[in-house]
Amino acid sequence: MALLINNKCINCDMCVPECPNEAIFMGTKIYQIEPTKCTECIGHYDTPTCISVCPIDCIKPDPAHRESLDELAQKYLKLTEL
Repeated sequence: MALLINNKCINCDMCVPECPNEAIFMGTKIYQIEPTKCTECIGHYDTPTCISVCPIDCIKPDPAHRESLDELAQKYLKLTEL
């Protein structure tokens, strides 16, 4: 499942450099996560690094983009193809 940054985001900039897939970007008011690029860090780390650095716990699973671990792993492989 891709992750989602909710409206509690304070734009602290902590999550952006942590995303290995460059899925996090500034939206109109708060940071957002591009679901086609978010693998919840599968293929890179054991846990999503954006969640671990968020000081206010505003990054949650996106219910609109549910994916299994296998689907996330396949997405990672597609993103890293040369």
